[in-house]
Amino acid sequence: MNLLETVVDKLRKEFGEGVQPLEEFRGETKVNVDPSLIVPVCTFLHEDSDFSFNFLMALTCVDYWPQEPRFTVAYQLYSQKNNIILGLRAYLPGSDPGISTIESVYPNANWHEREVYDMFGITFEGHSDLRRILMPHDWEGHPQRKDYPLGYEEVQFSYNFDEIDQRKKYARE
Repeated sequence: MNLLETVVDKLRKEFGEGVQPLEEFRGETKVNVDPSLIVPVCTFLHEDSDFSFNFLMALTCVDYWPQEPRFTVAYQLYSQKNNIILGLRAYLPGSDPGISTIESVYPNANWHEREVYDMFGITFEGHSDLRRILMPHDWEGHPQRKDYPLGYEEVQFSYNFDEIDQRKKYARE
């Protein structure tokens, strides 16, 4: 049994059905976690002296619209002590998606969670400063959602410059 299987077994003993069985794909190990348990699971992995997952490498989201559950919040944790990476996934519904912040465990989650909030509209309960980080503060909608309307601007070349230039909106005095 390798170390990641030991980690997953220990998680299953601690959290029961809230942690779904080990998944491996192309050398990456992922565990499905009940969204209500994300903070306790991260705390356990961070503080367990055998594993010591002390670094949040990434936190992002995937939109599976129109499927339900619609969103997957994905976490990648790294243990410097053991040089291993563990992925956690939490599935969220399409209506009013939200999950607890893990800022108290991994302070760098602050910026990752703000980006996910800005791009996907996922609310991180308990976050210290949940506001837009990439888009202007008055922007409406969340651009990485699959149901977000697409914009289009025709590419301008030398042969069609005058035609496109006439249609562009410029600030007028």
